[in-house]
Parts: sequence; C-alpha cells; structure tokens
Amino acid sequence: MKYRTLGKTGLKVAEIGIGTWQLAGDPNYWVDSNLNESLKSLHRYTELGGNFIDTAWIYGYDEKDGRRRSHELIGKFLKESGQRNKLIIASKVPPKNMHWPAQPEVPISEVFPDNWIIKCVDDSLKDLGIDHLDLMQFHVWQDSFVKEDGWKNIIRKLTRDGKVSYWGISVNDYQPENCLKALDTGLISAVQFIFNIFHQKPAERLLPYAQSNNIGLIARVPLDEGGLTGKFDTQTRFATGDFRQQYFNPERLRELVIRTDALKKLLGNEAGGLVDLALRYLLSFKEVSTIIPGMRKVSYVDANTSASDAERLPARLLEELKSQTWERNFYS
Repeated sequence: MKYRTLGKTGLKVAEIGIGTWQLAGDPNYWVDSNLNESLKSLHRYTELGGNFIDTAWIYGYDEKDGRRRSHELIGKFLKESGQRNKLIIASKVPPKNMHWPAQPEVPISEVFPDNWIIKCVDDSLKDLGIDHLDLMQFHVWQDSFVKEDGWKNIIRKLTRDGKVSYWGISVNDYQPENCLKALDTGLISAVQFIFNIFHQKPAERLLPYAQSNNIGLIARVPLDEGGLTGKFDTQTRFATGDFRQQYFNPERLRELVIRTDALKKLLGNEAGGLVDLALRYLLSFKEVSTIIPGMRKVSYVDANTSASDAERLPARLLEELKSQTWERNFYS
C-alpha cells in the first residue's frame, strides 16, 4: 500500500481507503450485509496497510431504534484491533432535513443548524468509541452557505475543543465545483466528490484548485455503483428495493454494457480488469489523496487494495480514457 498526503492536514492516508456505506447494511436502501464478513474486511484492510476509514452518521441509520450501525461496527472493530492511533477516521454530518442533495433555495439554518452539527459530532464520537474525529465532513453542500457565519464559528469551536481535527465537504452528486467558495474560507481541508472514468468533470476545475490550494481530495463512487466492475450485462437484475434498479434501468443497462465492452478492448496487458483499470485511472491523478470503494467482502479488499501496488497507467492509455466519459446524473 502506498500513501499520500491529505492536503493541508498533513495526514498520510492510504491510496485506497474503505467506504463503509453498505458495511453494516442500510434499512433505508434495503441493503443487507453479513456483519461478520464486514468485520473481517475491516481487519483485512488494515492488515494490508489500509488506514483511512470513511463513514457517516447516516450510514446504517435506523429510525426505529436510532442506531447508527456503520459507526457501531467500526467502533467494535476499533476496540478489537486496538489500532485507533494508527488509523484516520472520517465521518459526516447529515443534513438535518435529511434531503440529498442540498437545494439552492433552502437556507443553511434548515440543513446544518449549530446544535445539529454539535449533536452529530458527539453522536459519532460515542458510537465509534473515540475521543476525536480526524476528519468531519458536511454530507451535502451549497456554496451559498458561505454567507452565513454560524457553521464557521461552530466548527472552530469543535476544533478548539479537540473533538474534530479537520473539516471537509462531501459535495452534492455530480457537482464538483459547488464547494470552491467554501474552500476560499480556509476552514475546509478536504473535499469528497464523485470521480471515475465516466465522470471526469472534476479534472476541469476542482483538481487544479485543490493542487494550488493544498486541499485533500477523496474520490468516491470510483466504480460507478458497480457499473465499472464489468460484471453487469443486459440480463442483470437487481434485488427488490436496490436503488440500482432505477440507477441502471434496462435502457441505461444496455448503454452501460456498450461502454464497458469498449473499455475492455482498451485493457491489453496494462490492467488486470475493469476494476483495476478504474482504480488505477484515479490514482494517476496526483491531486487525488485517496479513493474509497465500498468493500464489504474480504475478496473485495484484496482486489481493490492491490491497485495501489501496481504500476501507474501509461500516458497513452490515460489519453484514450479521456474519450470514455459518460456525463449523466442517474441519482436524480
């Protein structure tokens, strides 16, 4: 495993982080998980040199009992492993109105009121069984929020109190530039954003800004919700309730297969498959600090982390991949 610096935080993070949305299941999206396998995945990840765990207050949250199961599972892992001091733990403050993405017309007072930010930080620390978060991120964003001072004062206070070391923003889906004003405040150290072979728009403005201003970059959805694994075909069917029933409806699935077939033809001997290609593509950008694929299974951990050990993709292949963009927002 290789490591990179997370912008001005100075933290050394593994090139392959672990995303934990599905780690403990999610009743809101009918996602089920084998908790024993997920726990083994966390142990395996750190055995292989991984040190960046990205979670969120909302992951695995069940309104019926108020539990945040992703946090709880990670907390169990931290207690079992005794590795807290070797790891970088990042979480997120969800919008209080529980609306994704943040809407331009909704004020920050409805999305991130002061007491809500404090509550979510305290909840996260309790769930995880730790005394501070290395990185706390706003789980949605609108750059119009910058005009208000409440959130600025609160995050300064929580930092002074030692509860949070650094702050970040997880930008709205497919809106990589909807954070630049917030970055100008100097209060935000890292940005989490969608970035993959199909969605290359972040390279236009966000990556150059980050490079110039020493901002850490966390690339999420690197495999396009599984689309870039190359495992789907026109006969693929998703379980009832799986959001990918809509995300990859039959028409989109046909288009996906055409595009992944085209990518497979580019592989040659320079990549071990589409997953390897997709992850190494992102690692070719020096501005990217870490990538966070979801890894619920030990086999996924082994396969994904190996991308960090491989050679970087050749310039010729990277140039060819520029023509493989497929800009769309299937979440909307």
